[in-house]
Amino acid sequence: MSLLSDGAQDLLRRWARHLGAVRGRDPKTVQIYVRTVTGYLRFLGDHLGGAPARAGIAAVTVPDLRSWMAARRARGLSASSLAKEVSALRSFYGWLEDAEALSCPAIQGLRAPKTPARLPRPVRETDARAIIDTVSCDRQPWVIARDRAALTLIWGAGLRISEALGLRQCDAPLAEVIRVNGKRGKQREVPILPVSRAAIERYRDLCPHAPGPDDALFLGVRGGPLNPRILSGAMAEARMALGLPATATPHALRHAFATQLLAAGGDLRAIQELLGHVSLSSTQIYTALDESRLMEVYRSAHPRS
Repeated sequence: MSLLSDGAQDLLRRWARHLGAVRGRDPKTVQIYVRTVTGYLRFLGDHLGGAPARAGIAAVTVPDLRSWMAARRARGLSASSLAKEVSALRSFYGWLEDAEALSCPAIQGLRAPKTPARLPRPVRETDARAIIDTVSCDRQPWVIARDRAALTLIWGAGLRISEALGLRQCDAPLAEVIRVNGKRGKQREVPILPVSRAAIERYRDLCPHAPGPDDALFLGVRGGPLNPRILSGAMAEARMALGLPATATPHALRHAFATQLLAAGGDLRAIQELLGHVSLSSTQIYTALDESRLMEVYRSAHPRS
């Protein structure tokens, strides 16, 4: 692939700083965005016969952009993954216009491939209980209590795994309502069930470490912050022991929280607030899931279906 010009490299560095410092993007997201646009700029170098400078990056045409999309699809990229890359490209060109006064009209004509909406795959209530009862059964008692407490909290409060593992020792004992830090630093308040608080206190009583108030609430075996991969791995072992599908992940417990509230008549706006979704459309997908299950029941049970 073509090398990047000095001007292009400078733009990428400054855009990355903007994404992290100004937009508050997660470092992993920034890394993915920069990698995507770096690959795009290298493609332009090959496609145009030379590494484009600042003005050349903004002067691309709709056929140039479509050629990039075609090349990405030819490499086996799925429609949903390409749509994410188009989003990264739009972000870059939007910043280029705001920060550098370099407008790219062609980007407005770029259409991301349509992707079918993917319904979430929640864990059923009985399966969630079985996973929590099974998790870490062959490990130290305090580790078992830790994993069960973390998964009970994720399921009971609809937290992302990063939000649960982001809690500190000073947050415990957990109150009936706590404030959590979500994506992009957005905070929200979530109620904590008594069963979750009790599970966390049992874990804290058994924990052999003596952490400080600013240390992580959930600790690894060496006393440092619990790595999310460890918790996901413990749940993977439990689901395999129970014969459950690979979709039974900690995030599926968050999906279960949402679908169970919706099935019980929960208000969609309230569920949106509890989950920390910026857009209501992100929450409305659970409505489609509920409707799809209703149709399954109808087709299997109704005599005229």
